[in-house]
Amino acid sequence: MKISRLLIIITLLAAGSMLPSYAFALAVGQIDTFEDGTTQNWVVGLLGATHPAPPVNVSSGGPAGVDDNYMLLTAVGGSGPGNRLTVINLSQWAGDYTAAGITAIAMDLRNLGLTDLSIRLYLENPMGAPPTDEALTSPVLLPTGGVWTHAEFAIDPLSLTELTGDVNTLLTNVTALRIFHSPTATFPGPAVSAVLGVDNIEAVSVAPIPEPTTMLLFVSGLVGLAGYGRKKIFKK
Repeated sequence: MKISRLLIIITLLAAGSMLPSYAFALAVGQIDTFEDGTTQNWVVGLLGATHPAPPVNVSSGGPAGVDDNYMLLTAVGGSGPGNRLTVINLSQWAGDYTAAGITAIAMDLRNLGLTDLSIRLYLENPMGAPPTDEALTSPVLLPTGGVWTHAEFAIDPLSLTELTGDVNTLLTNVTALRIFHSPTATFPGPAVSAVLGVDNIEAVSVAPIPEPTTMLLFVSGLVGLAGYGRKKIFKK
């Protein structure tokens, strides 16, 4: 029997209330480096199923090399618990991204398994008025046998793929952030056998790149001003 979405939401909220009670406030520059020896509130198995290979903190081998901690995620494939590559945070990554000025989330990733991966972020607000606000990012492609790769996921309204609800409302009250694998713009992703290293998850603010038309008008304006200035000089 399928678990209703309402039951899932209640379970997620209850699980979130059992996490360590820190005072979190989203801010540009906040970063999870995993140097404290924990997975920093990134968890799996919130619906009660025991994950056979939950996230672990690895004490060496991160992007900086020896003694650089990172988080290791494992998916076992098949049809049972842990078959998908995904991890969730209900603590320091929940909040108002718009007010905080966060427009992207950066991190270092390394595919340590034997399957090519498409890593995305999934943001949701289960407490929003129906329908639930849900959106996901474009993927970062990680081939097998790769090295540490610095990835940046744009989470501004124009960059996110809206699944349900309203993305602008979502970004003012994100209650859960997930890192997961999915080749297509859907959640959840498919079952997969995979191993992924994650480090330096950071909230960043990226200035938007002007659209080509806007940039063309801006350059044209500068050229026009330069021409006008030359005319005035020659007239003197």
